[in-house]
Amino acid sequence: MARSTRSDDWGFPRWRSYGAKGREAARVRLCDREGCDLPGDRPAPKAPNNPERWYFCEGHAAEYNKNWDYFANLGAGEAADRERAERAQANGFRSSAHWSWGGPGDGTRSRDEMRALETLDLESDASFDEIKAAHRRLAKENHPDLRQGDDAAAATFQKVQAAYEVLRKAEERRTASA
Repeated sequence: MARSTRSDDWGFPRWRSYGAKGREAARVRLCDREGCDLPGDRPAPKAPNNPERWYFCEGHAAEYNKNWDYFANLGAGEAADRERAERAQANGFRSSAHWSWGGPGDGTRSRDEMRALETLDLESDASFDEIKAAHRRLAKENHPDLRQGDDAAAATFQKVQAAYEVLRKAEERRTASA
């Protein structure tokens, strides 16, 4: 004898909806900046000590906060005291910096720079003077004019030149931005 009623909860495909809401559209709050169509998911206070908030997209939130001064309405002495207190709280992190790994994960060197340093047989924290010295030494050892007919030396010379160019350009970018 066959069952008269059947549940929709068994097997595949599932014939009923997965959630209680169904397929209604999700409500998205738009950016409060006039004419912006992006979602406004970054709250910003309308005024100091006011619970009301503007809701901006990332770009407009950055524009809203760009002139914000952390030390506004403080005298020079108060600002110096607050900065000193915050530095004292953060010194625990700074004092542990010597334990950090000097690889590309610390943000100072890219992967290309790390490969270039490996080609020049240098450590990840090498200075640019050390890079120049290693480049000169390896270039002299493997120069095609000195080792004519040696294809391995020519290939090594090309790798050393390319590695030095990568590191030189990175150093130029660092000095230009500093």
